[in-house]
Amino acid sequence: MKLEQKRVMVIGLGVSGRAAARFLAARGARLVMTDRRETLTADNSSDRLPDGSVYLGREDPAWLEGVELVVVSPGVPLSSTLVAAARAANIPVIGELELGSRFVTAPIVAVTGTNGKSTVTILIAEICRAAGRRTFAGGNLGTPLVEAVAMAPEVAVVEVSSYQLETIMRFKPAVAVHLNLTDDHLDRYRDRAEYGRAKARIFENQDAGDWAILNRDDPEVWPLAAAVRARVFSFGLERPGRTPALWREADAIAFDDGARRGTIGLRAMRLPGAHNLLNVMAAAGAALALGIAPATIEGALGGFQGLPHRLEMVGEKAGVAYIDDSKGTNVGAVVEALAAVRAPVVLIAGGVDKLGAYEPLRGPLAAKVKLLILIGAARARMSAALAGTTAIECVATLAEAVALAARRTQVGDTVLLSPACASFDQFKDYAERGRIFQELVRAL
Repeated sequence: MKLEQKRVMVIGLGVSGRAAARFLAARGARLVMTDRRETLTADNSSDRLPDGSVYLGREDPAWLEGVELVVVSPGVPLSSTLVAAARAANIPVIGELELGSRFVTAPIVAVTGTNGKSTVTILIAEICRAAGRRTFAGGNLGTPLVEAVAMAPEVAVVEVSSYQLETIMRFKPAVAVHLNLTDDHLDRYRDRAEYGRAKARIFENQDAGDWAILNRDDPEVWPLAAAVRARVFSFGLERPGRTPALWREADAIAFDDGARRGTIGLRAMRLPGAHNLLNVMAAAGAALALGIAPATIEGALGGFQGLPHRLEMVGEKAGVAYIDDSKGTNVGAVVEALAAVRAPVVLIAGGVDKLGAYEPLRGPLAAKVKLLILIGAARARMSAALAGTTAIECVATLAEAVALAARRTQVGDTVLLSPACASFDQFKDYAERGRIFQELVRAL
């Protein structure tokens, strides 16, 4: 992709937008940068932007005059005025993920799915590093892919969201992993089918020389195996009739990748919950696809303790366990979290409503939760959807929720923050929400 002297518009000046702008400027592009916000926050301040025209607070198609390429940030919907106008004018519209993939020469391992993406991405990266490979880890979980170009890694492992996959053109991972699909982001998509089609684009440009790692236990994911052109490497709990595959066998993961058969021990695995067994299988499958030795994979599993704010034990207070699962931003993640913790549970949930159905929580709530404390903008709708499952109380803030939970628990209980919602009504992101939860717990 030739960028020198090309007029490029960057829409959305968050983390990925700023990274894309810096990357483009370093390669001689002439920039037009826009954001719907009228002022940029301290983290996104204009002095961090390269030279170019900057327009804030609105969208004007006139700014597209002379623009030859548009790079759009994931948070900007494709229905935005500028994106729609660019497409109507036949100006190519891509995302930072696509841009970075044009310049990264190392094999790319891409991980998508509704839940578990970050855990699997980081675990694959840790396995690659244990194998002695210079590894970039990033994408949707933090560092944009364009920043891998300067690192010249031997392998690039990236978490990819449905938003990022909406704007790919030639993005072609050597290994593509799809973990699961449940309702999420229905404030952006018409329904789960549209959301699922965006996720499935991860396989769009693969060919017979690539690998597709698919969850055969997920009824939304496994049917994709019939259409992908890559070699399918499936994972699931029971031994399948078809290989390449991974499956559970006693205290190990058994595998047959078509060239090797063996087991990867799980005795040292520290990640809680049945869902994490599937996550570990997916990571192991990706590592095997990269040619990494089973013994190296097993050793890396033993040293992996999980991610912050994903079923992270904060500590015990008066015999009550407090667990931070702030990264549980959809209903499917909360179902997994409840299955992984001891009962009885006081669950703290709520935040920004993503317009998915809360009814799948009814069974787990009735089985394990003695009190549901709801906070934030979604609390009224959640309370109505979950009425009759358990005791429910609504409060305004996380601080009030933690104080109430402390009053209503006894020895042996678990207090779980697993919101099923985005955080943006009261917090910058899920990580800030988790940090504040931990501070509140430690202050009890």
